[in-house]
Order: sequence, then C-alpha cells, then structure tokens
Amino acid sequence: MINMVKLPTKHSRLFLRVAKGHFATSHSHINYYIDVTTQKARLSEANEAAKELVANYRLNTIVDTVLCLDGTQVIGTCLANELTRDGFMNMNAHQTIYVVTPEYTTGSQIILRDNILPMVRGKHVLILAASITTGYTMQAAVEAVNYYGGMVAGLSAIFATTHEFMGYPVTSIFDPNNLPDYASYESRDCPMCKAGKPIDALVNSFGYSAL
Repeated sequence: MINMVKLPTKHSRLFLRVAKGHFATSHSHINYYIDVTTQKARLSEANEAAKELVANYRLNTIVDTVLCLDGTQVIGTCLANELTRDGFMNMNAHQTIYVVTPEYTTGSQIILRDNILPMVRGKHVLILAASITTGYTMQAAVEAVNYYGGMVAGLSAIFATTHEFMGYPVTSIFDPNNLPDYASYESRDCPMCKAGKPIDALVNSFGYSAL
C-alpha cells in the first residue's frame, strides 16, 4: 500500500491527493502518483471540478461535445450541465451537449463507432482528461477528433504540466505550481532506476497496483 497524502490548495473544496515514490506508467516513470479517483467518482468533488474548469469557457468557447478520457465521465457530465445551465452557445441541432467516451484499439488508438460520429463530426469538442503529462493519450484524442471531422474546442484536465498542447490551450485545476518537484522521465532515462530505487507501483488511469 502506498502512502497517500492530501495537499491543500487555493481551491477550498478541492484537494490534491498524491503519493511520492517511484511509479511506472505505460509511457514513463514518475516521482508522484496523483490520485484523482474521488474527483472522478464522487459527485460532490466532480461538481466542484467542473465548476472550476467551466470558468475558462464562459466568454467565447463553443462546446457541443465533451470527449471524456481516463474515466472522467462524471466530471464531463457535470461540466456539460454547467455549460448548459449557464446558457452557453452550442451548434448542434438539439441545442444540448453530448458527453461521449472513446474506444481504444490494442495499439491505444482511438476509434469512434458510427453511432457516435454524429456527436463529433462538425462539432466543437472539448477533450477532458484526468491528467496531461507525457501527452500520449491527449495526442491520440486530438488526432481522433480531427480525423473524424470534429473541431477541438480546448483541452481540460484535473492535473496538467503544460498550458498548451499541439497548439491548443490547456485548462487544468492543478499544475506544477501545486507540486513543484513533480517529474516525468522516459523509462530508459529514469534517474530513480539508475539509482537502484525499486518501482513502488504500476499506475494508469484506473489507479495503481503496488509492487
């Protein structure tokens, strides 16, 4: 079991839950595991996360569809509710916002089935992720939206290490200002591996498995 700590932030109702150590993802090694489980699964925290993110789309961003990565469907639904309640512009025929999740191939490519395509093609798509660090997952999502004829309206995440990715603005609740010593490494260049530090856990969007 890894030792999780809850860090206070400027957001009075949102906390950053992290564990420091040596963790391996499918794309990198990281020195912090950032646990966003409750933001994704607990309605009250998902609502707070959505309210924090929606502030960045109040003035001039059209959102027709929210594409939810990393199990962020609850936040995506709350975000769509906030966008709709506040009277945001949208351009789909039903004057509503779609909330969809992608399907992945064995090679981690994103595909959208024919019944989902009308919710993306010709629509302004906000891509929502749990985190944006290495960018592999987000790159696949951006490429999929473009491939299927959608328009990327923006990129949102609970935690992100950048404010811009592939030419699109990134909005996040938490960033390295909340965790200044956060680091991500290619596995072959990981200083923790070179120092002989064992991996504490394998992590992905579902959570962690301690070793």
